[in-house]
Amino acid sequence: MTEERVDTCDLLCLDLPHAERIRATLPHLRQVEPAAAAARALSDPTRLTIATALYSGGELCVCDMAWVVGQAQNLVSHHLRQLKIADLVSSRRQGRLVMYALTGRGHSLVRAVLGDDLPSATTGPEDVIEISEVGRG
Repeated sequence: MTEERVDTCDLLCLDLPHAERIRATLPHLRQVEPAAAAARALSDPTRLTIATALYSGGELCVCDMAWVVGQAQNLVSHHLRQLKIADLVSSRRQGRLVMYALTGRGHSLVRAVLGDDLPSATTGPEDVIEISEVGRG
């Protein structure tokens, strides 16, 4: 019994006018590269988790983000830098804190990647606990 190949044509054919119309509308490589870099940035499970937390929680500082995703602050900070380089998050300083939020591109890409698996958005802190001097008695 031979297995039927379904991923290739058995006959070489080309609808040249149709193919050329499609080819003419494709973006140039310089336009596609940033989008590919953004998609690669979300290919890491930790970065996708961080981006999802920002999607549902709005703006978060690194301290909160580390607690939410259950990772060390230095690791979360590293991943946030990668997401920022890919233009998926923005940051701003608020006193001694650095606050991170998804950009419009970040929202769109997280929504595209996770689709129906996205948590519902719940922005706005209800309880804020400030720990200014950890480990001092």
